[in-house]
Amino acid sequence: MSNQKLQLPLQTLSLVAGFMVWVILSSLMPFIKEDINLTIGQVSWVTAVPVILGSILRVPIGYWTNRFGARWIFLISLIFLIFPVYYISIASSFIGLIIAGLFIGVGGAIFSTGVTSLPKYYPKERHGFVNGIYGVGNIGTALTAFGAPIIAGQFGWEVTVRLLIIPLILFAILNFFFGDRNEPKVSTPLKNQIKSVYRNQKLWFLSLFYFLTFGSFVAFTVYLPNFLVSEFNLTEVDAGLRTAGFIALCTLIRPLGGWLGDKFDPFKILILVFTGLTLSGVLLSFSPTITLYTVGTLTVAICSGIGNGTVFKLVPFYFSKQGGIVNGIVAAMGGLGGFFPPLILSTVFSLTGHYAIGFMALSQFALASLIIVIWMYYSDKLNLSNQIVENTGQGVMVTDTTGVITNVNKAFTEVTGFRAEEALGEKTKLLSSGYHTADFYQSMWDELERNHYWQGDIWNKRKNGEVFHEWLTISAIEGDEGEIIKYVGIFSDISNEKPSVN
Repeated sequence: MSNQKLQLPLQTLSLVAGFMVWVILSSLMPFIKEDINLTIGQVSWVTAVPVILGSILRVPIGYWTNRFGARWIFLISLIFLIFPVYYISIASSFIGLIIAGLFIGVGGAIFSTGVTSLPKYYPKERHGFVNGIYGVGNIGTALTAFGAPIIAGQFGWEVTVRLLIIPLILFAILNFFFGDRNEPKVSTPLKNQIKSVYRNQKLWFLSLFYFLTFGSFVAFTVYLPNFLVSEFNLTEVDAGLRTAGFIALCTLIRPLGGWLGDKFDPFKILILVFTGLTLSGVLLSFSPTITLYTVGTLTVAICSGIGNGTVFKLVPFYFSKQGGIVNGIVAAMGGLGGFFPPLILSTVFSLTGHYAIGFMALSQFALASLIIVIWMYYSDKLNLSNQIVENTGQGVMVTDTTGVITNVNKAFTEVTGFRAEEALGEKTKLLSSGYHTADFYQSMWDELERNHYWQGDIWNKRKNGEVFHEWLTISAIEGDEGEIIKYVGIFSDISNEKPSVN
């Protein structure tokens, strides 16, 4: 296997190691609470804080990956994580857990390394699937959620935490020896990259989508272990198994989301995703039983997993030259999406005694995202149609039903000499050469009314007064009720094929 082909499995497994560390506090919180006295609010902060650095650092890490390569970023990050992991194992207070938790956020931040590096090795039509495969590295959270409670029950939570140092050292070594030393680099300053994209509304729409899809994944990952124990009186091991099931389903289905984004229109996939999240949020708001709660949670897992894979298909589609910084920003917003929900849920519970309002907020965010996706879908189709009209080699003129010009393209100006601002709002007689009789035009309109179509050659006049010969096709555009709302004329100059008129 060539060194380049090694990068996908190597970076994916490195992400597994990072994510195993990222969620260690939430996975072991039922055990940690037995030794360290924590309030409900403090538990929420301890489990949420790792998400902060894991989100904010995704922007510079995406940039650094482009500049220095994934080999060095993974190597340095994995070695750095050894220190906060060991500190957690000896922590004895809320403050100690907060400090260590902040720095293990690096384990989540390295996500933007792979989504920036790996697309360099594959054609665009495979970016969705490749990023989906890399996203399977999220399974590291499932391994911790499933395995950590079992090991902690046998050897204690402190020993369980220290065991994570082993995969960190192992994958740091593997990256040193097998990471690609010749990865293509991008050295554009970070400030310039941010300035080139921050005003693009599509960046913030994609960030919102990932805020919701990946944020839901992270939020449920850190929230479920303690919630299932306190709300449904499950054992720590049972809660860990159920959380691991949620994580595994969400993670393993992510490549499917990437593949669907490659195979079909990604906007249509996201419409289904946000419809599912909207309905599941409503179900979770009113589910009193563990069975209905499980159905709602697994629906979130499926929709989030597919959404996570699909969103990163759209990033290189819109930002082929700024992939590193955009991947970092979108990934950062996804991480932040996992920071706020646990805090909001604990606050809502302390005020109302239940979680319904918090889950309903998930539903409303998903509904808002659904509306935006639908708007982007139809907006992109319209923009594509406009680009086709604008760049076609033939002149195009659109009029309303009274013959007033409402749109023209560049070829119209090249043939007639009239700029768009000179033609818009004028009647089509602007081009009249005076060569044709009233009966000619009446015959044209009669055929348009009968067939909604007319085609033939006609003499028209340029801005400079020169008469030219054109081949013209006029089509009627119908509205939803079948009524004619516009006419589109497409023409080409055939003066060289006919004798001129003086």
